[in-house]
Amino acid sequence: MADIGIVGGTFDPIHNGHLLLGRQAFQEYHLQQVWFMPSGRPPHKKDHPVTDARIRGEMVQLALAGEPCFRLSDFETKRPGNTYTAQTLELLKEQYPHHRFYFILGADSLYQIESWYQPEKVLALADILAADREYPAGRRTIDQQIQYLNRTYGGRVRKLHCREMDVSSEMLRQMVREGRSIAPYVPPAVESYIRLHHLYQEVPYEPTDSRTEESPCKKAQCQPV
Repeated sequence: MADIGIVGGTFDPIHNGHLLLGRQAFQEYHLQQVWFMPSGRPPHKKDHPVTDARIRGEMVQLALAGEPCFRLSDFETKRPGNTYTAQTLELLKEQYPHHRFYFILGADSLYQIESWYQPEKVLALADILAADREYPAGRRTIDQQIQYLNRTYGGRVRKLHCREMDVSSEMLRQMVREGRSIAPYVPPAVESYIRLHHLYQEVPYEPTDSRTEESPCKKAQCQPV
């Protein structure tokens, strides 16, 4: 049996905030691995075109280089049609019955989870690890939301004691469209890939050497699964 973290999302593109949550979950909850799982055809992302799954997967692979406890999973992108978290977790439990899965979320997703497809199944099939950040549109504090979900659904929701970065893939796409550098927010290899393949661009993209300090959630040795 292994404790496996799942970081899901379109990763269009993947950014340092995703990696920060993965590192914190790995260290705080003593996980054996963290799987970064790009979504296949997310039903809630119909307001803009989603980059091809192969390209998004390649960016994730580049971002995970040097992280022995992180791996890219194509579990969703290889499935046809819309992909739902409830279905993914159900299939994971069937394929890996001896693993315990921890689904790693940003704070906004924790407040929106009841609008997901079959949220009761999501909360039953995995432990939920949520970033520690208040959600301005929420009626409850993060601790109250966790208590509510655990009480209402019998969930196993816990908090990650690591502040979520104020960055989103949508923000980064907009920055690239405007020709602004995203160097502080993505690994260098991802920035180079976006520039090389002219992703998200409407005007020439000018990279800079400006980067944020390394996350306090350091790389860690991976245990065999």
